[in-house]
Amino acid sequence: MTTFDGDLTPPVGRFALVAARFNQVVVEQLVAGARSGLKRHGVPDDAIDLVWVPGSFEIPLIAKRLAESRRYAAVICLGAIIKGETDHYDFVASGAAHGIAQASLASGLPVIFGILTCDNLEQALNRAGGKSGNKGYDAAVAAIEMVNLLGRLPC
Repeated sequence: MTTFDGDLTPPVGRFALVAARFNQVVVEQLVAGARSGLKRHGVPDDAIDLVWVPGSFEIPLIAKRLAESRRYAAVICLGAIIKGETDHYDFVASGAAHGIAQASLASGLPVIFGILTCDNLEQALNRAGGKSGNKGYDAAVAAIEMVNLLGRLPC
């Protein structure tokens, strides 16, 4: 049996971060975490592009465009969707998740889902560098692993 997996060796190529301005106090921390994760694993800061969009619902369009440009090894999507009193949360979270998955499948590149979906601001802050770690960092590490895995597959 042949086994394939990715690792965290410094990957070749550029990385794009697509970040939502909505809930920016949380998302800025996710961006900082993603940059830290990329840098820690050998990606220089000048190989990272950051694109701000209005909200998490707008992320998939830009992620798809960036992935299809073939300028990037991976696209990392960062946002924070916090539940409110209406169904809006459900529509935004579902649309963002499906759109990001579609962007990845259509382009054949890693398009990483680093969007928090939380019940409240406290949960979001805990996942953006608080006691639950930084999910932006985790998304960057997943992007590196996926880039390396795709480079190892025989097809």
